[in-house]
Amino acid sequence: MDTKYIEEKKYLAAKKRLKEIKGFYAHLLVNILSIIIIVSVNLIFSPYYHWFWFAVVGICIATFIHWVVVFGKETFGFGKDWEDKKIKEYLEKKK
Repeated sequence: MDTKYIEEKKYLAAKKRLKEIKGFYAHLLVNILSIIIIVSVNLIFSPYYHWFWFAVVGICIATFIHWVVVFGKETFGFGKDWEDKKIKEYLEKKK
């Protein structure tokens, strides 16, 4: 009974993780297409003033934040292992 529950919990966690990763890549694709469109419109209609940089910087910041949420926690050392270690460390201090 417990093993079936644990396996189902792992499956649901993996499915959730896959959905997060797919969401990031969809976001990335939309952002790349948006940047291409914004730059094209800017260069066609007002080629002497490059206002597209403001939009590109904002899109890149949003993409970076999404990347940190999906992948970056482990990269920067704040993944699930870090949480578990800090909890154990805190409990050891309380004893």
